[in-house]
Amino acid sequence: MNHDHGMAAPPLSMNGTSGMHYGKKMMMMHMTFFWGKDAEILFSGWPGRRLGGGMYALALTFIFFLAFLVEWISHSLLIKPGGAHNVWAGVVQSLLHAVRVGLAYLVMLAVMSFNGGVFLMAIAGHMLGFLLFGSRVFKRNMDILSSEKTSDLPPMSC
Repeated sequence: MNHDHGMAAPPLSMNGTSGMHYGKKMMMMHMTFFWGKDAEILFSGWPGRRLGGGMYALALTFIFFLAFLVEWISHSLLIKPGGAHNVWAGVVQSLLHAVRVGLAYLVMLAVMSFNGGVFLMAIAGHMLGFLLFGSRVFKRNMDILSSEKTSDLPPMSC
């Protein structure tokens, strides 16, 4: 009995890509990491093949910045402690959480392009962001031993 309802999986080619037809355009999806500036990251046609590697470098910088921003939001203290505005603080905290999760999903979708450069820049952005905002490198000894809150948001979990 055939349960695939007439839909077959797209065949894999010899270079680890899978093709899907959308009208007259063939879209390639990589199933393994690849190196090169000719990749589509987050949006169809972006960065594309314009300006040589300039748009690819811009895309890598954008991914680095997104990952760095996720770490900054994860370790920031933007809400003033105390006060009678618990409802407002909860709304702001919820909005910060939504922004952090949304940015983290964008980084994840970019990494799913299977481009090696994008993967490395996402890791580098998370690493530098954690080094600056989450690690003990730039904190005084009092801050490390203190029981004070170090972030508005709870840690992210997978």
